[in-house]
Amino acid sequence: MLDGPSVAAALEDCGVSHVIWVPDSVLGSWEPALSGSQRPTLLRVCREGEAFALAAGLVLGGKKPVIFIQCTGLFEAGDALRNAVHDLKLPIFMLVGVRSYYAHRQGKSNDSCPVFTEPILRAWQIPYVVFEERHTAADLAAAYRQAQAERRPGAVLVAE
Repeated sequence: MLDGPSVAAALEDCGVSHVIWVPDSVLGSWEPALSGSQRPTLLRVCREGEAFALAAGLVLGGKKPVIFIQCTGLFEAGDALRNAVHDLKLPIFMLVGVRSYYAHRQGKSNDSCPVFTEPILRAWQIPYVVFEERHTAADLAAAYRQAQAERRPGAVLVAE
């Protein structure tokens, strides 16, 4: 299971320089661990599109940022993502909280976030993996390292 301390430690071990985020839901509960660590540096933004612009600047400056957002923010940030990943060809990595994932799968939610998140990432040609409760920070580190080794963008969808 992913939690704040293990995620912060895994990101530090991977050499991640910055976590850029709009804290929300499960990812928001990791704030104490992330803000309490020296590295990566935690940067809060107002909108998710801003997160991609900031990440792009950091990558161009030689840093290794990761974006933490929720699925609704991913939808909002589409143009900024397209520009950073496809036009600038930057290997932006992100964690995306998928709100209502489990409830939707059980037929207990009409929330459309779980319906659209994966098709949108496929349409934007962003490789991704879905993390459920069995996944650990070691799995996160492996997904990040693979994307970095292949110099490509990537996403971890955190089921909520």
